[in-house]
Amino acid sequence: MIATLSYKSNQFLVLLVKLCIVIAVFVFIYFKLTDKTQLDLATFLQNVSANGVFSIKNLSVLLLLTILNWYFEILKWQKLVASFSNITFKNALEQTLGSFTASLITPNRIGEYGAKILYFEPCKRKKAVLLNVLGNMCQLAVTALFGFWGCWSLAKTHPQFSLQKPMLFVLCGLAVLAIIYFISKNGSLKFKGVALHDILGYIGKTPNTVTRKAFGFSLLRYGIFTFQFYVLLRIFGLPVGYLDAMPYITTMYLLTSIIPNIFIFDVVVKGGVAVYMFAMIGMDVISILTITMLMWLLNFVFPGLVGSYFVLHFDDSKIQQST
Repeated sequence: MIATLSYKSNQFLVLLVKLCIVIAVFVFIYFKLTDKTQLDLATFLQNVSANGVFSIKNLSVLLLLTILNWYFEILKWQKLVASFSNITFKNALEQTLGSFTASLITPNRIGEYGAKILYFEPCKRKKAVLLNVLGNMCQLAVTALFGFWGCWSLAKTHPQFSLQKPMLFVLCGLAVLAIIYFISKNGSLKFKGVALHDILGYIGKTPNTVTRKAFGFSLLRYGIFTFQFYVLLRIFGLPVGYLDAMPYITTMYLLTSIIPNIFIFDVVVKGGVAVYMFAMIGMDVISILTITMLMWLLNFVFPGLVGSYFVLHFDDSKIQQST
């Protein structure tokens, strides 16, 4: 009887945690949409309607790009996991979106690592964490690569956009990496309970084919969501060609990627940086804030709501088995 009560108590606690995660995400979304510090909901809807975002053509293109963005993220995770366990695309979908939703209320989505490993047997969780790090590092590498190109391009066309700040970020980043390297040599620095030198060592041992696939999918994702941002710029009437707009978009994503934030502030951070960047080419504040809000809704809120289904239906009694 005691065992039965204990089991029921654990089940109730798990259900309570699931509900708390989903409710917290919904509450954050609600408060962000009703927050008037940057862009109030009425102005946002009016601007969206006036520019025809809800037309069948525009909405179809934007949703297709969102689906493709997350399709390649799910596929990237499936290919990464394939290095030690075979999972179906459906499994990868559940793991990617479920862990994404669970991570939204944590700084820099750090909770994704803890949520994803719950789908694996204890003996495979360390590998899952390390591969998740590798996937995120590939995405960050692509963002940095194109972002530095964007900074260089803008420095040539806009004298007021100095390279001093981006270069300062680079130097700080290199300094941090150097410190991490020397600390990790002694094994004293850990990430999610895993020593950093183990992470670097595991990544070094990962087959090149796996790393190339992860980088390739990261590149595809980057091309998709930056193009989606460009599509919104054109919808809102900015007469700028794709190649001319890319330095601004890539620089914006570089700057926002190095600013620590949590889900609820993500749109605020991106909005502030985007206003600064696109003011250089005459984009009005309301339009650029509306675009960043739409990108937030399409690529964070929409998959987060879908992922809430997987959070609520997560079966803690059945650890994902490999074949």
